[in-house]
Parts: sequence; structure tokens; C-alpha cells
Amino acid sequence: MITKRVGIAVWVRSKKQIRQLRKYGVIHHVSKRFNYVILYCNQDDAEKTVKQLRLLPFIEKVELSKKPEVKTEFKKPLHPRERFDYNIGI
Repeated sequence: MITKRVGIAVWVRSKKQIRQLRKYGVIHHVSKRFNYVILYCNQDDAEKTVKQLRLLPFIEKVELSKKPEVKTEFKKPLHPRERFDYNIGI
């Protein structure tokens, strides 16, 4: 069975404490320039994890990913008359 995962964007004040975030989830990406971390955790524990992260003193801002809420199934193309010709220039 596949567990549902969700991404959390965490902005930190300094890069020294990034290693402490490993106990809240799997660190996927660390931006050294913009001081943020993308980490993944189970979707069931996401709200609890966000609340715990907001209490940490070195965290500036925490955002939960909106991807699980976005509908990805579409009924039909938006413009059925407009088709892209991939063979232009051949």
C-alpha cells in the first residue's frame, strides 16, 4: 500500500538548524540562497507537523502544499479546434 505524502515549504532564519528538520519529515530540497526547505511527510500527519514546525524559534514561515487539493482530471480539451502541429519545419 502506498502512503499519501504531502510537501511542506519551510522558510528558516539560518541554515544551521536545517538538520533538526529531519525528524519532521524527509528533506527533499534545501535552497541556500533563499533559505527555505522542502520536506515531505505523511498526509495524515501534515497538519500536526505544520503546527509543530511553527512553534520552532528558527522558523519564519511554513506553507502546506496545495497539490492534493488541485483537481488533475479533465473532461475535454479547453479549445478543441486549436491543435498544435508538431511537424512544423519538417
